[in-house]
Amino acid sequence: MVREQNSRTWYTHACEFVDMKWPRASGKHRKGIAESLATVTEALLATDRGAPSRKDIWGALYGWAFKANERAGGPPPAKHEATVRWLAENTVRLSAMADPAIMRKALDALLLKIDGTAAAASTVARKRVIFYGALAYAVELGRLPAHPLHGVKWIAPQNDDEVDRRVVANPTQAERLLAGVRQDTPELEGFFAGMYYSGLRPKKLLHVLDAHCELPDQGNPDAWGWWHLSGATVAVGEGWTDDGTAHESRQLKHRGKKSTRRVPIPPEGVAVLRRHREQFRPGRDGRMFVTRRGPGGRYFETWPGTTIPNNSYTTVWARVREKVLTPAEAASPLAGRPYDLRHACLSLWLNAGVAPTQVAEWAGNSVRVLLKVYAKCIDGQEELALRRIRAALKLHNDEP
Repeated sequence: MVREQNSRTWYTHACEFVDMKWPRASGKHRKGIAESLATVTEALLATDRGAPSRKDIWGALYGWAFKANERAGGPPPAKHEATVRWLAENTVRLSAMADPAIMRKALDALLLKIDGTAAAASTVARKRVIFYGALAYAVELGRLPAHPLHGVKWIAPQNDDEVDRRVVANPTQAERLLAGVRQDTPELEGFFAGMYYSGLRPKKLLHVLDAHCELPDQGNPDAWGWWHLSGATVAVGEGWTDDGTAHESRQLKHRGKKSTRRVPIPPEGVAVLRRHREQFRPGRDGRMFVTRRGPGGRYFETWPGTTIPNNSYTTVWARVREKVLTPAEAASPLAGRPYDLRHACLSLWLNAGVAPTQVAEWAGNSVRVLLKVYAKCIDGQEELALRRIRAALKLHNDEP
């Protein structure tokens, strides 16, 4: 056991960790594992002598070695063969992982993206969890006597999840943007409306079936509708899913496979979605929002109706934003991403006085996360607090 521990390299162990995780991991998590391990492996080289370029190392790790399905299919492709052979022989031994200096170097590598710019605090935290898990697996197998990160006094960057209130569109701005989408790419108006009027994430809207959108009868213009959410469709890339497709479907987080979540649709959203139903048929699999354009952006009523690519709807959003916002607004962070429509919705609900517990339920968040993320977007709380303090002091001073 000691001899095996001393001879096994980090590269070999990391590949075995990937193999252990792969069968039960989602495509997105598989991708995250590969990205995290590739990041730290660059810092765990035993020598620089004869080292391939950083680009070649990343390509071999992320594109082959840390993809269990690719590695199981046979030897690496010719473009990765020399790099993989070098990595297999030149990463540090597991026995060296007890050195705090080596661990600190690996942790510091998490602070940067592949282009050399600083990684977001949430990205650093996510990658650290995976690196920690890989080392814990070595302890579990008896390859390390203790977890080497426990003795490293390394401070991760503070996670700032709060939404910048500058990205939050007010109702007038949001409706202007939605009207712009209706003029530019009408089949996506309902998609963006689901984010603004109901606070849905894009991945939930990509998953929703037409039958999951409950709209009221037309006789009552003030009636509300309801989404009945059952899961999400996530873009992960073809190399990470079991069936080789670029997207995967998942159930709702922290819920059973048959669980659903009900989210309201205000009358304004109902009008948009009713218009969508009148103009656009569901996709072949019943989904409400699917691709309806072919090469060059040409609209086809009978287009196959596959999952809308992320870059497709983000491109539309960027184009519409430039068209309908004022120059000052367009130059600001205002509604810079489609996801900012969700921020606008949840901020509106909280500022309208809807109980945080109810907003959290509809949003699919915990109350703690909701209030932390939207702390800077809740208007009037400071003024209300000051009035209450003033009233309490006045009541005390008025007592005989």
